[in-house]
Parts: sequence; structure tokens; C-alpha cells
Amino acid sequence: MRVRRARQPRKRRPGPIADRPTSRGPGLPGPLGAALGCLPGLAAVVALGVCANGVERAADRAGTARRAGSAQQAAHATGPHTAPRPRIVPRSVWLGGAAAAHRPPPRYDDEVLAVFVHHTDSPNDYDCADTPRIIRSLWTGQTRDRSWDDIGYNFLVDKCGTLYEGRAGGADRPVTGAHTQGFNHRTTGIAAIGTFTDGAAVPAAMTEAIAALAAWKLGLAGVDPRAEVRLVSSNSNSRYPRGTTATLPAVAAHKDAYMTRCPGPALVARLPAVRQRAAALQGRTAAHDGTEQQARRAG
Repeated sequence: MRVRRARQPRKRRPGPIADRPTSRGPGLPGPLGAALGCLPGLAAVVALGVCANGVERAADRAGTARRAGSAQQAAHATGPHTAPRPRIVPRSVWLGGAAAAHRPPPRYDDEVLAVFVHHTDSPNDYDCADTPRIIRSLWTGQTRDRSWDDIGYNFLVDKCGTLYEGRAGGADRPVTGAHTQGFNHRTTGIAAIGTFTDGAAVPAAMTEAIAALAAWKLGLAGVDPRAEVRLVSSNSNSRYPRGTTATLPAVAAHKDAYMTRCPGPALVARLPAVRQRAAALQGRTAAHDGTEQQARRAG
């Protein structure tokens, strides 16, 4: 009679700690599984039932904690000084089937502390139905003629007050734009389509849309649109040498950070009213204290 020798388990070479799994999935923990394997059948069943109850209770506690965390996040997102998201036309409407190949992936910041207002320095006598074509033309000029990777503005608004998503990356996310030299980080740029030099008419629908966007974006970070924020210049071609901390309005004109007249004197004159309207949309009172915002710094 041949006696078969029991096959010895193969020894596995331990890999680097970083390569070892950090979770055993839905199975039982290693020591507990080994202990159950040594118990007689009935005792193992009883122990397994006790263990399962403990795992279920732990899962219930974890689920409760996750739900509580989600509730806290929801409460923060709808706090006393937030504003609703305005309607924003997606970039696919104006970009159409244009090839966006070779565009690098979007870059993101952690939050938006300021909004910079621009104008496109283009004619004012356009039909709002033609806005997608105008934005497409701006995109072509910046990507083809200037060799930019995408349109620089995060958002654009026409004279009818329609908001359009500009730079790729998601309207709801803090996308790093290319709109204000030295101050693209932790800011968003909105361009008013038109030219707003001295004496130009600034449509009320346009400024209302700018206020709505500022209220929403700044409200996500708890920033009062009437306050000032501290931003760090990343480029010496701005009004501030690289590394300098500048104190700027939370709703700023392009000219506040760069040597330009943009967005034009007529639109600049409307910005105080835009700030007040944005604050009202956030549910803020007439008085405000900008101390909290002034203490915040964008790196």
C-alpha cells in the first residue's frame, strides 16, 4: 500500500510592505479566521455567529458615521452665506465638434477666494443667439494664434445675461484658469462679452449674471463678495512681484492685478453694485466684516 505524504504548504516570500494588501475584503480578519479553524464544528458556528453580529454592528456604526459626515458636508454646502448655482451653458454648446486634442489635463485649486472680471474687447452690437460663435472665435484666437492650451476665462457672459462655461475642467470645480497673470490660483475669471470703455452701456442682465456667479463661487468658500482677500502673486509680470502678498477685492477688476484698463471704466464703475448684489444673493446683511477674508491667503 502506498502512503501519500501530505503536501506541505508552499512558503511565500514576503514582498515589500507597500505591496501587501491593506484590506482583506469581506472575509474575516486573519487571526480570527485562524482561531475559528481550530474550533470544533458546532463551536465554530456559534463563534462565527457572534463574530457576524459584531461585524454587522461595526458596519452599522461605520455607515452611521458616513451618513453623519455627509450630512455635515451638506450643511456646510448650504450654509447661511451660500448662493444657488446659476444656470451655466456647457462648453460643448460653443465648442461643438472642434478638436481639443493635445490639451493637457485641467489643473485645480482647493477653493475659489476671488473672482476677476474681464471684458473681451470685442464689438457690443452682437445678437445673443450668436454668442456661441463669438466664444468659439475667442477660443480659436487664444489657442491657435497665442498657442494657449485652452480658452483662458473660466466663464463668459453675454449682454443678455447668459453664462457660459469657458475653460475645461468642470464649472462646479475650482479650475485654475489663465485669465489674470500672477493671480490665476484660487480665483475664477469671468469675461463680459463686449467692450466697456468710458460711456459704454453695461446691460443690467450682464451685471446680474456676474453677481450671481460671484455669489455662488465665493459662497462655496464662505467669502463675502464685499470683502478683501490676500492673494500671493505667482508672476512678476503682474502689478506685484512674484511672491508678494496682495490685498485685493474678492470681486476684482482685471486691472487690479495687471497693468491694463480691462474690464473698461464703464464696467469697473458697476463693480461696487455687483459686490453688494452678490452679497445679497448670499443672504448677507447690509453691514459686513472683512476681517476673516483678509486673513485668508492664497498660495
